[in-house]
Amino acid sequence: MALRPIVAICGTTGVGKSKLAIELAVHLDRLSNKSDWRGAKIINADAMQVYKGLDVITNKVPEPERMGVSHLMMGFKQPGEQYVVGEWIQDTLKLINEMHERHELPIIVGGTSYWIQHLLFPNRLVSKDAPVARLGDANSESWSQELKDSIASLPPDLLTLLTDLPLEAPSAKLDPEKSFSLHALLSALDPVMAKRWHWKDTRKVLRSLEILKESRKRPSDIILDQSKNATDSRPRFRALCFWLYADPLTLNNRLDARVDDMITQGLVDEVRGLRDLANSLSPSATESPSPDYTLGIYQSIGYREFCSYLDAPSEHSYKNAVERMKISTRQYAKRQISWIRNKLLPAVSTANEHEADVVPFYLLDTSGKFL
Repeated sequence: MALRPIVAICGTTGVGKSKLAIELAVHLDRLSNKSDWRGAKIINADAMQVYKGLDVITNKVPEPERMGVSHLMMGFKQPGEQYVVGEWIQDTLKLINEMHERHELPIIVGGTSYWIQHLLFPNRLVSKDAPVARLGDANSESWSQELKDSIASLPPDLLTLLTDLPLEAPSAKLDPEKSFSLHALLSALDPVMAKRWHWKDTRKVLRSLEILKESRKRPSDIILDQSKNATDSRPRFRALCFWLYADPLTLNNRLDARVDDMITQGLVDEVRGLRDLANSLSPSATESPSPDYTLGIYQSIGYREFCSYLDAPSEHSYKNAVERMKISTRQYAKRQISWIRNKLLPAVSTANEHEADVVPFYLLDTSGKFL
């Protein structure tokens, strides 16, 4: 059965992904009378742009600049709501199926490249509905002897924690003891995976422990197996992929300028407004809630930095917030490039080795010209 087509555009912030996606969609719409496709729509693949609010900080394309092109999966989640990769893939697959039925071409665009990778290549996420292993079933053949020994050597408090994992990740700020205990548990059972997550990143730590119980395997071993398994190389779609890239010096200058432009557009007022909304939803009229910077839109670069400024406004704290936001933005861009080079590109290469050009992948250098 022939794979259905999509277009995927990835890259760091500040390289023109959205502009390219809009231009492609407009061009395809103009050709709709000459092809089997009735135009195209854009599906957002940016983890922060799925949330309502902070349009400036999250770089949502303003409505007038969208040129009439539909942008789906954007601004539909509440600020503090949890929304993870598996949910996005499920929702996106439904949209893609509906679009193909209408002969519309999906254009997936965003900076969260691991979302795009998991969309393209299936069978790499553990299902939430997977059966949970019973820790006391020592005769279960599915538990490796090494993992059973690790569980048996756990101290009583960590064994109890593993037996009864919390339904939701605790706040590292409000419950540091529970948060640190979860990380200690992961360190005891899967030290390789534990090194990937800071103990304060409780969502990822908890999910790793859930995967361990659901699959009866160390998450790090699952990742290793997936990288070796050729059967996982076949993609869901015939995807035309573009990686928009700029050299580090050019990119860093653009990112610094973008932060300055965000401030001019009202970044501080955005942060203040979202803080006021969070305060109004607090169950206590006398205490302001402490935002959990690992949840929802509160993870956005710029929000945490300028919350610190608003807590103690001064010229020094303002300059510090601006500088910290620029540093965080540049560091995030490095991580985005690292993921594409070390994760996405090898997966694409493996797929193309098994089926020639099933995922054609092009690098577009935007260093000299900003799209």
